Amino acid sequence: MDDTKTIQARDHAHYMHPFTDHKVLGERGVRVMVRGKGIYLWDSEGKKILDGMSGLWCVNVGYGRHSISQAVFDQMETLPFYNSFFNTTNVPAVTLAAKLAQIAPPGFKHVFFTGSGSEANDTNVRMVRRYWDLKGQPQRHTIISRFNAYHGSTMAGASLGGMEGMHAQGGLPIPGIVHIRQPNYLESGRGMTEDEFGIEAASWLEQKILDVGPEKVAAFIGEPIQGAGGVVIPPRSYWPEIQRICDKYGILLIADEVITGFGRTGRMFACEYFDFKPDLITFAKGVTSGYIPLGGVLVGERVAEVLIGQGGEFAHGFTYSGHPVACAAALETIRIIEEEKLVQRVAEDTGPYLAQRFATLGEHPLVGYANSCGFVAGLNLVRRKGPTIHGHEYFDPKLEVGMICRGYMFNNGMIMRAVGDRMIIAPPLVMTREQIDEMVALIRRCLDDTYADLQQRGWM
Repeated sequence: MDDTKTIQARDHAHYMHPFTDHKVLGERGVRVMVRGKGIYLWDSEGKKILDGMSGLWCVNVGYGRHSISQAVFDQMETLPFYNSFFNTTNVPAVTLAAKLAQIAPPGFKHVFFTGSGSEANDTNVRMVRRYWDLKGQPQRHTIISRFNAYHGSTMAGASLGGMEGMHAQGGLPIPGIVHIRQPNYLESGRGMTEDEFGIEAASWLEQKILDVGPEKVAAFIGEPIQGAGGVVIPPRSYWPEIQRICDKYGILLIADEVITGFGRTGRMFACEYFDFKPDLITFAKGVTSGYIPLGGVLVGERVAEVLIGQGGEFAHGFTYSGHPVACAAALETIRIIEEEKLVQRVAEDTGPYLAQRFATLGEHPLVGYANSCGFVAGLNLVRRKGPTIHGHEYFDPKLEVGMICRGYMFNNGMIMRAVGDRMIIAPPLVMTREQIDEMVALIRRCLDDTYADLQQRGWM
């Protein structure tokens, strides 16, 4: 293998990265990952790193799973590719579709495959609008989402998302997509209990439906837990009330489970954890543990019956829909999840233990709020703690304290993502109690280093 500086130079010369300031990256140089095993990575300098983000919310069963590699190899040797157009199918795609129907919440018997979560959310837009056309209500065109949500980076996916930085580029959002506020208790719940705030936050959907006109609204889409927005965990009262409002006005409900699907909350799908019943479920990432790209939409019977029963041709699809190699990887990933009882472990053992250990980080003088749900968690960095979580004093965002903390994380062999001044994790589901202890100790060390740095700068 070439040395690190050679790879960095070649990277800067040729490789354009996602969500990157390439001028700054070229000055700093990239970190080159070369190997992974379990929950750990090694870079080209031989440094061992604990991956607290499961790659990018996806390597749920850990790195180095030979059986997934073998399943991929065997399928490549048998049938590396064929398309699903022209009245054709392949065995892995059919087998996976049936398996997903088996493990999905009740009422989901059909699957539309894509290559990613972004493509799956684009599919949702097409599918929802096609549904209402067939129902004789083409004016039901508007889809409601939330600010600070992330639903992908394609034109429709980025429009569904509520990220201001993405909307500032490319003339987004596209027409027919509007947004409401997010259910962030820390941000907007002052003076209310969490359950009271959940009902209040859900009411913003009803207000928007009435503003747009109920006869014009097609669907509401939301991540059960907003991931890239900073691990925004809603109150338990929120989603059942969202369900009630959607039912009241007859609009479709879409759960974007690209991050939360396949066990992250201690249920196979987070809509089961939060007790609501969507019409469509977006999935990707964890379905193959990130080993091979694959995404899709689980289609509930309300939508499937209309599209299949009276729809004719649905003029939408991708070259790689139902790719046999990706489907083989997914089947083996799901087998591992089931055989090793990873969903049950997160629900009954390692998830509660992570919650207990992660909560202790709230005692750190730099941490104002630490919370978790299953195997996803986050903490807020604060300048000075107040008497309650709504009374903290925060840093000026221009100081980018979260990025300073993230730098110490990387230097100390810990991957923890910064979203503003909120630090978040979503570790592999195979993590043990001992490894949770190791991770929390690493995070605490990095918080100590950050605190000392900020004191030296005179920012505390």
